[in-house]
Amino acid sequence: MKILLAEDTKDLSRAVTAVLKHEGYDVDQAFDGAEASGLLNRNGYDIVLLDVMMPEKDGLTVLSEMRDAGDLTPVLMLTAKAEIDDRVAGLDGGADDYLTKPFAMKELLARIRSLTRRQKSYEGEDLKYGDIVLSPSDFSISCMNSVRLSIKEYELMRTFILHSGKELDCSFLTEHVWEGDPDADKDTVFLYVSYLRGKLSSVGSETLISEKDGVYTFR
Repeated sequence: MKILLAEDTKDLSRAVTAVLKHEGYDVDQAFDGAEASGLLNRNGYDIVLLDVMMPEKDGLTVLSEMRDAGDLTPVLMLTAKAEIDDRVAGLDGGADDYLTKPFAMKELLARIRSLTRRQKSYEGEDLKYGDIVLSPSDFSISCMNSVRLSIKEYELMRTFILHSGKELDCSFLTEHVWEGDPDADKDTVFLYVSYLRGKLSSVGSETLISEKDGVYTFR
């Protein structure tokens, strides 16, 4: 499995690269956003680890250019704890997950395994409900037009479709979508539901995600 690590702090980049190579991953390093974009244009990767704050070109710009070019490679954003706005902007821009620095190497490896496992496990037929089609081939949702979802958005949408018409509380959703991630809570669910509502609206769907007292229902 090939990983692009775009991180301008050289000591951190060397440490992460050493751990990833020890785990059997093939790693390319980029120390600024322009270098990362060049590698992405030339090579294919299974996952991209993308720091938000980099010289030449920031990580959010690199991410935006990737998605605009149709590159669906899973992206794990690396952010500082105080960069809440950057985390939201990254998820809005098509990132699949984020990890705050400083982080434990075990958690980084777990996030990488989770993203790549999910990407591979959803191969199969499209899932249809009402006026929408959820496609695992490109993590898109379609109605009058189509839009790409992040892996977690896809998984949340899939959970709603498979349990349509039922009342799903936040603990159920975090268990099924975030698998016990200690950082996932009711605010995380609310944020991702907001993303999905926006994307359902953008494709012209009449399906609705309703909420009452922290309990969600998809109809």
